[in-house]
Amino acid sequence: MQKTPYSQLKATGIHKSFGHVQVLNGIDFTMDTSDAIGIVGPNGAGKSTLLSVLSGAQPPSKGRIHLNDQDITQLPARHRAKQGLVRTHQIPKPFSGISVFENVFVAAIHSATPNRSEAYDIALESLELCGMMHIANREADSIGLLDRKRLELARALATQPNLLFLDEIGGGLTDGEALQLVDTILTLRARGIGIVWIEHIVHILLRVAKTLICMDNGRILAQGLPSHVMANEEVMRAYMGGSQHA
Repeated sequence: MQKTPYSQLKATGIHKSFGHVQVLNGIDFTMDTSDAIGIVGPNGAGKSTLLSVLSGAQPPSKGRIHLNDQDITQLPARHRAKQGLVRTHQIPKPFSGISVFENVFVAAIHSATPNRSEAYDIALESLELCGMMHIANREADSIGLLDRKRLELARALATQPNLLFLDEIGGGLTDGEALQLVDTILTLRARGIGIVWIEHIVHILLRVAKTLICMDNGRILAQGLPSHVMANEEVMRAYMGGSQHA
């Protein structure tokens, strides 16, 4: 059972600096938490930093973030996870020395429920949805990259999210493996889980995203239907010329 749903995530005037380097420069972002949004842009555009700010891994230097009417700007990631906002990482980092199942169970009992029986059931359901039941008892260290990506999704799913932030989860996969991962993500979408997904492999991203955002130099260049954004001249220039800033 998912956490109490929220209908809107809104970021207003988001800036993020690291020393003298301005990474995000006045981002305004509003989404329905059941939507599927893709974020693209050249390296250094600020995409991962935006995800870090939205998920609570890093605070903004300036600006506010609201979940419905609640100001969550200063709420850290672990508390946002308990409200249904959960991030996966580009490089999966499963807990070493324990099984795939135990990795998912730990996520469930820490973020979804303290009840061990309920956490057990949530972990099993998460593994099943991510197609991992056949390797549930294997050590997490021993599985391949595609299964590590699936495990990252299963651990996130076990926290009972309303909205998943995916940071280049397709990175390092072959096209065939990436398409298998898309099938898993679409399964989660069918359960009403919202997605904000950064991805360089645009053709797999477009199989999921209903709205596309292109960023460059810490700003949003274009936002809207994927076909319209990808045809935008500024977007084309950003991809052709790249970004000169962090």
